[in-house]
Amino acid sequence: MAARLNTGGRQMLKSYRASCHCSRVQVEVGLDLSQPSYRCNCSICRRSRFWPAIASPENFRIITGEKELTLYVFGSQKNQHFFCRRCGIRVFGVGHDTPIGQMYGINIGCLEDLSEEELSRIPVTYVDGMHDRWDATPEFFAHL
Repeated sequence: MAARLNTGGRQMLKSYRASCHCSRVQVEVGLDLSQPSYRCNCSICRRSRFWPAIASPENFRIITGEKELTLYVFGSQKNQHFFCRRCGIRVFGVGHDTPIGQMYGINIGCLEDLSEEELSRIPVTYVDGMHDRWDATPEFFAHL
């Protein structure tokens, strides 16, 4: 099971590994999966069905595959989307202009060793990225 990381009483983080489909890209990340994850209706999240949990930079590390990553940036260029050049899976993205500063969005679907039951308990917050209303729930979100 994942090891717990002590964060000075703010959150209890667990250390997880995440990987792409071909396992060339592997990261280690400290996450508190009792905190909200996000589903967004912006053009890239909707198309790729990206489901991130949020990590701070000090709780993120690439283990292997940095040279296998390809970067995609669009629109406002506030976010970096990293994909494995071999299998096309986005293990993580980096947001630079967020309410909490720089953050890493870890694709929950890429986390290793989580049961279906554990995945089903992760809280989800729906955001209206399509209209740049990051503090609002979209009118329709069941499909996200």
